[in-house]
Amino acid sequence: MYGPKSYIQHRKFHDCDLRSQPFGIPDGQIIVGAQQQYWIWKPGGPDRFGLNTIAYYQTFFDRTLELKMGYLRNVNEFAGTLVGGSAGASVLAPSANILYQAGMSNNAAPTPAMNVKFNFDDRLYNKVSLQRSLSPDGQQAEITENPTGLNWRTANAGILLVYEIGYKNKAAPGVPETWLRAGAGFNNSSYKNLQYPQQPRGNANSTYYVAADRQLWQSDLEGSAYRGIYGGFSVMYAPPDLNRVSQYYELRLYAKGLFDSRPTDQIAIVATNTVWSNYAVDAALAEGNLVHRDSTAILGTYTAHLAPGIYASVGLAYINNPTSITHTRETGHALNLLVSTSIFF
Repeated sequence: MYGPKSYIQHRKFHDCDLRSQPFGIPDGQIIVGAQQQYWIWKPGGPDRFGLNTIAYYQTFFDRTLELKMGYLRNVNEFAGTLVGGSAGASVLAPSANILYQAGMSNNAAPTPAMNVKFNFDDRLYNKVSLQRSLSPDGQQAEITENPTGLNWRTANAGILLVYEIGYKNKAAPGVPETWLRAGAGFNNSSYKNLQYPQQPRGNANSTYYVAADRQLWQSDLEGSAYRGIYGGFSVMYAPPDLNRVSQYYELRLYAKGLFDSRPTDQIAIVATNTVWSNYAVDAALAEGNLVHRDSTAILGTYTAHLAPGIYASVGLAYINNPTSITHTRETGHALNLLVSTSIFF
């Protein structure tokens, strides 16, 4: 057995959103935001200061149709990857980076996009996005080439088309919250082929996902129906010849407002399994590296809502095979202490 390692990971980021209602346009909104992100634990991500979002949101036909366009963060718009749907509570949650590989924009890398959502009723919906893809070489390459987020395009990046259909009802007294969704993304960017690395670029990419969340118990039927215990899962897939991560599985159990004295805090336990591309693994093995074909993790977090827009999270994570595909005998598994503060204003 490899000896466990302990790390302290700390990330600071600040989001600043300015939201206003356009004069004379009912049920519309303009959103402008900037982000400053700094990592003490450098492998966690690149530092940046730049655009977070510039968006115009408008509804039509008594909110049957919703339009959002501008520089968007589609990872917050599709798939529901945030544990419990809370930005503050999700800071330490494992991220399903299959969506990033497929080119989906996010907080650190917004891109031009137009999203259209059609609500069949107050629960059933479908949603489509036409988005400029992230760099097919990954998030690091996108931010390095476009640190401010203002560039209209980056090298080899094309168009990402995302479609999602879902069913979502909000919690009410005696009615548990339920959210079911499934979606797919198709990207015409110029990707490298992992099975035939000597071939020139030009391969289109795709990704697919299903997810579900359900409120299992309501702790405050007469007051705040959202409070209680929830469970959920996510399954994601991407072709192994174009993506280093080919499969992602997640099980989650979380509680909102479990304590009367802390009605907006959240507790989460998340288990994940990430499966690497068999082509990428075989190529690393042929080079004589120590490799693994998947990585599993279990994470527990407590997120405290300290004040409006201010969250603090502490968590503990055990990761089996914490590195990406290749590893050394000293990096078989890790025990991570995670501490995070989030400020939204």
